[in-house]
Amino acid sequence: MGKFVRENSLSLVLFGLFAFSVAGQYFVGWQEYNEEQIQHGQAAVDAASYLATGHFWEAIFENWESEFLQMAAFVVLTVFLFQKGSAESREGGGKIERSDVIQSPEHFTKDTPWPLRKGGIYRKIYENSLGLTLFLLFVGSFVMHGVSGAADYNEQQTEHGGNQVTAIEYMGTSRFWFESLQNWQSEFLSVGMMIVLTIFLRQKGSPESKPVDSPWFETG
Repeated sequence: MGKFVRENSLSLVLFGLFAFSVAGQYFVGWQEYNEEQIQHGQAAVDAASYLATGHFWEAIFENWESEFLQMAAFVVLTVFLFQKGSAESREGGGKIERSDVIQSPEHFTKDTPWPLRKGGIYRKIYENSLGLTLFLLFVGSFVMHGVSGAADYNEQQTEHGGNQVTAIEYMGTSRFWFESLQNWQSEFLSVGMMIVLTIFLRQKGSPESKPVDSPWFETG
């Protein structure tokens, strides 16, 4: 058990922080939702009922959407684009790197991932599986943002005597795109800052940083 925790400590801590944050968001979101209900002369809801509201899920998927878009864009764009001196970039000039090299089938072993041993379309999908998966997670979160956002919007429309909308109609509103773009801009800013700051700054011991004594112009 100790070995498992040590070998997986980074993901365990991050997913633990994720669970803590979701629980906290749920609790304070429930409080905020009930405050709004009371202000509008509506009855407060219990914790279980809040879980079925668009208010909670819209906030969840609105943020997941931007995170997965950021990571998908970063993974795919770093295949083609470069930033000289950044720890987050490959070297330019057509240099072949380890991530570009796939061993020939005669060198495959039982530990080689099965899609490579299978070949064909399985290999092609596996070669691009990280970017594809992140993009699909973005698309799924984007759609669920629209569905849950429409539910929250319609609840507010009911309270104010407005018209109901479908998820597709809601995704065409300025409110939906304001919710999306306010998160997208922050994600692109943060990853852009990370790329540029690793040119000049260091964090000893982190694989996301270049060695402390490496020159600014050295990439990767």
